[in-house]
Amino acid sequence: MGETYRFRSRVYRWEERATDSWFFVDVPAEESADIADRPRMPRGFGSVRVEATIGATTWRTSIFPGGERYALPLKKAVRSAEGIEPDDEVEVRIRTLE
Repeated sequence: MGETYRFRSRVYRWEERATDSWFFVDVPAEESADIADRPRMPRGFGSVRVEATIGATTWRTSIFPGGERYALPLKKAVRSAEGIEPDDEVEVRIRTLE
């Protein structure tokens, strides 16, 4: 179906929306370039649908392009279930769904 990528990344808060709790991890540049190079149907904002796993938590979401990397949003439910705090480094697995 899709490709699977594993990486470690630091959790950060999106500063442009400081009043909201938007937290992300970046997909490394090499993996982002590989994802961007694969043909797929165009989606809003250039997003790519993925299944993501951190620890024992798996969920479906989209990654969003920004500069040379995609950003994976971390929902509050995921952060709570896995005890994730800003600036933590987490082990991530994503599988593209397109």
